Amino acid sequence: MKYDELKKILKELSSFEQLKLYSIPDIDLYMDQVTTFVEDKLGYLKRNEDDNALTKTMINNYTKAGILMPPNKKKYSKQHMILIILTYYLKQILSINDIQRLFSPIVKSINSGENHDKDLENIYNDFLNIEKNEVDEFVNDFHSKLKSKYESENGENKDEDDGINNLIVIVIMLIIKANTEKRMAEKIIDKFFNNED
Repeated sequence: MKYDELKKILKELSSFEQLKLYSIPDIDLYMDQVTTFVEDKLGYLKRNEDDNALTKTMINNYTKAGILMPPNKKKYSKQHMILIILTYYLKQILSINDIQRLFSPIVKSINSGENHDKDLENIYNDFLNIEKNEVDEFVNDFHSKLKSKYESENGENKDEDDGINNLIVIVIMLIIKANTEKRMAEKIIDKFFNNED
């Protein structure tokens, strides 16, 4: 039954362990250690098992694009790791150029010698709180939408003859919401994160 399968997918989507700040190594890591760490901790987010969560090429490209500071003696700090993890999430929706514009003020000041450990840690902790709240809110909202589509008023499952049509409508609903939120994020970046600053 599609309704039960959708509830199972929803449960899987919301059953994950957040990568807390204290779990990010405080010691500098070589690139291989960075890719292994990210694969180990964020691999569950991959759509396909064969995909790579992070590759050496990606890290090099992020550095060239200005999303990351250059490594110090081929080692990556906790600041690098935070930016890499945030980039991993953001690149699912935003272009690399938009991510660069977003992180540019912090990366430029770190490159000029300013210490932004606390700023990045605060951003990361805010990210974790937002992620938890948004996932919880999404699960509750989506579950109630599923319920209205697939359950009658007395709680019994409705006939699923139009199951494929319901699934198409559900996917369209999710994409419209995601697209609206993406456009808002892009407008904020365009308005407040100019490369000329």
